[in-house]
Amino acid sequence: MTLVGNVGSCAIVPMAMRGWNAARAIAVMRLRDPADAPFVRACLQSRQIRHLMDVWSNTTVQQTLNLKEIRQLPLPWPPKATRNLIANILGTLDDKIELNRQTNETLEAMARALFKSWFVDFDPVRAKAEGRQPSGMDAETAKLFPREFAESELGEIPRGWTALPLYDIATYVNGAAYKAFQPNGDRRGLPIIKIAELKAGVTSQTKFSEVAMPEKYRLRTGDILFSWSGNPDTSIDTFVWAHGPAWLNQHIFRVEPNSADERTFVLATLKYLRPVFAEIARNKQTTGLGHVTAGDMQRLLVVKPDARILAAWNREAAPLFDAVFRNEQEALTLSRLRDTLLPALLSGELAVSGAERVLEAQA
Repeated sequence: MTLVGNVGSCAIVPMAMRGWNAARAIAVMRLRDPADAPFVRACLQSRQIRHLMDVWSNTTVQQTLNLKEIRQLPLPWPPKATRNLIANILGTLDDKIELNRQTNETLEAMARALFKSWFVDFDPVRAKAEGRQPSGMDAETAKLFPREFAESELGEIPRGWTALPLYDIATYVNGAAYKAFQPNGDRRGLPIIKIAELKAGVTSQTKFSEVAMPEKYRLRTGDILFSWSGNPDTSIDTFVWAHGPAWLNQHIFRVEPNSADERTFVLATLKYLRPVFAEIARNKQTTGLGHVTAGDMQRLLVVKPDARILAAWNREAAPLFDAVFRNEQEALTLSRLRDTLLPALLSGELAVSGAERVLEAQA
């Protein structure tokens, strides 16, 4: 279980990882009966236990939980047969959530490979320049690509394409200062989204705001968000907001493509450049934190094709990104269902047979 940062994230170690070392930011819990691991993990993921961990954490620099607090976590402990039944039911949801995560890794890898082929390696243009048919695309799409290169500030790029600053392919709206929201802990108004919420969602640690802020700070489902400050390896990243209305805190850009047809290209570009952003942030890292500024994005050049190729790209890539987004939303729904079922099962409010019917309805 993680002790620093996203406190409380936990996993059951598979046999393949036996003998591995754990970093200091991770607690290793060895149960008296290893067969109870699925049940214990379900309890640790419950809202009630996560709330306790949030309350007990030290947040001077970043959220940190001590081993002493973990030992004191009050886990419900029904009879063995009940523990096994509950673990099996909730494990079905966890398995589906994990399957969605693995599927999304595959889909994003496919989109990344396609983006690299078209817009980094220029494979279709090179093929045509050598008199070959571009692989992996139909003849009509292949016709859209030029067959020669031209010099640019980036070196050789396909003729007719443009080298321009990353900052110019979209509008970047920075979030408002945290204090301006007059945050409250009573969940009044809309949640305030910081980098922690981008990674863990809205939790008991999330503050809310009733202040009538300008509309440019209001998030909506499907918005592209780029976190430009924090740990270079874990915080500098691009997200698609899968939750409901919320307020945007500083250190995060809401990215507005210049047109709807360019949305997928902008999203893929930002995701592909994540290692570049991490390196930029690492070079300016202080006390564990780094950042990517608007100035950095103005200096970072990217290649943009013509409108016809952007449309062709959208036809190929949009279904991949749409599937990723649907899987993320389904995982959120399943997580909420898991959090609802656990206390109901433990209290006896919901019988195991009733929970199984709920799962069948979700299938």
